[in-house]
Amino acid sequence: MSQPSPSSSPVSADHEQHVRTHVANRIGYIELDRPQALNALSTAMVDAMQDALDRWRDDPDVLAVVVRTPHPRAFCAGGDIRFLYESFRAGDQAALDTFFIDEYRLDHAIFSYPKPYIALLNGVVMGGGMGISQGAHRTGGLRLVGATTRMAMPETRIGLFPDVGMGWLLARTPGALGRYLAVTGETIDAASALYAGLADVFLDESAWPALLDTLQTETFVTGADVIERIRRAALPAQEARRRASESALAIARAWIDRHFSQPDVGAILASLDAVRQAGKGSESEWAEQTIGVLRERSPLSMAVSLEAVSRAEGSMADVLRRDLDLTRSSFARGDVMEGIRARIIDKDNRPNWRFARVEDVRAEDVNAMFESPWSLTDHPLRALPD
Repeated sequence: MSQPSPSSSPVSADHEQHVRTHVANRIGYIELDRPQALNALSTAMVDAMQDALDRWRDDPDVLAVVVRTPHPRAFCAGGDIRFLYESFRAGDQAALDTFFIDEYRLDHAIFSYPKPYIALLNGVVMGGGMGISQGAHRTGGLRLVGATTRMAMPETRIGLFPDVGMGWLLARTPGALGRYLAVTGETIDAASALYAGLADVFLDESAWPALLDTLQTETFVTGADVIERIRRAALPAQEARRRASESALAIARAWIDRHFSQPDVGAILASLDAVRQAGKGSESEWAEQTIGVLRERSPLSMAVSLEAVSRAEGSMADVLRRDLDLTRSSFARGDVMEGIRARIIDKDNRPNWRFARVEDVRAEDVNAMFESPWSLTDHPLRALPD
């Protein structure tokens, strides 16, 4: 990537130097620069991104926004899980709430941004990384993926749920794909992301530096001009559709729809087990593998995640308000602290989940997780526009 042109604005950064922002050639750039943590989001990083978007929202000299990272391993691996764990252990509920409130406000700001927002999604794109990228599709912008892209909402592995508004997006994927991705937390590649509607265009990362140079040198009059230039550089739509149709998700689509359209996780497991016991063909092998995945996840968070997708008919603001409610219950009486301990802190991979089996999770247990600690009038996200 070439250096900013003489007309570029100065580079600014948060106090930890983990987010860098500048304007070059009428495009605002947000660059994530915390490679040692795979660009995991801190509260300061979230606030720095929000500040940049606020500055550029009504600036006529900014036509579009690009969010990216110069580091190849990860666009963003999610939120700073270790910080959240330590904050809860220390009894610092305010720090926990502040992170999630600020993060969800940022996710909504991206989702509703009045200018094209373009996310360049290389490497690991998980959790909070999805929150700061998926809304691009609603702005007239783009989610660009490459050969290294590995995308997931793996929260059920640590006893959480697909937050950052992803329930809204997963509920609008084809068939039962969103239910499958929410419950299993499985990782998908670029082709499967295109197939699921979680990516828009593909361009191998080797061509990204040339694209970024082009964006800093060509003349753009509108944000739509920027988008059109990226589309011209990307893999032709027909070839992208072909790759999507041959993706792992496309191959498993009929099976996913058959099993994950069941009303609850217990029924999903029973449906999978019936095919596994029949022991015939590739679907049986896939069912056995999927059962193995589900048996490792938190039973409560799988049930909550499925319900979260099922309840996502309303606005993105509604979903984000509900996500904030669920963060409170997930830490206070769910499995997330134990999941983080087992997977991240002690790394013994032996979580002692609240429920031993998903069949033990009752509907009332799930519903209780959705109870809000706030009234409608004092909810921290009450001002989010629908």
